[in-house]
Amino acid sequence: MIFNKDTAEKTAELLLQINAIKLNPGNPFTWASGWKSPIYCDNRLILSFPAIRNYVRDEFSKNIEKQFGKPDVIAGVATGAIGIGMLVAESLGLPFVYVRPEAKKHGRQNQVEGFLQKGQNVVVVEDLISTGNSSLMAVEALRAAGANIKGMAAIFTYGFDVAEQNFKKANLDLYTLSNYQNLLNLAVAKNYITEKEESTLREWSVNPSAWDVI
Repeated sequence: MIFNKDTAEKTAELLLQINAIKLNPGNPFTWASGWKSPIYCDNRLILSFPAIRNYVRDEFSKNIEKQFGKPDVIAGVATGAIGIGMLVAESLGLPFVYVRPEAKKHGRQNQVEGFLQKGQNVVVVEDLISTGNSSLMAVEALRAAGANIKGMAAIFTYGFDVAEQNFKKANLDLYTLSNYQNLLNLAVAKNYITEKEESTLREWSVNPSAWDVI
């Protein structure tokens, strides 16, 4: 679910402007999962554009408080959401922790890095939601550490049905600054893509794991 429509449209436009989101229906990308995709999203680029990262920080900060109430801690999911998560925590005057994909094999063998007390209310910040699996693994690590997870806030989601089901099973609310639907609507309105390319992009989103360019 998006925080609000105005933010979703503005965020989508900014991501397209800086090529954080690339649309290439005719020559698809290959994801780490092996899926073929006409879209690639790299929200790490946001950190290189001060005005845009400040916009994302501010939208996260006000909407997190509005939707979840002010938490005790902000947690970022490594590695993509560490930078923006820390900016949000700074803006809200809150402690920050981040969650590794898995526990370290040496030293203190932490998976959650930073100071976190049992029972603290945490909002998790993520950069991108596809299936939601890696994001929810971070949530489970935080819960195992005793955190009370109020919800997750992400920059962008592809809106896959499998992600919605995964978050429902995890009993976790997800809100995003923008999503695939708003992105496509804006891309058409601003002539980033043709109607034919829009059709391809919409077809992909129905069954992304089985899609391939024709």
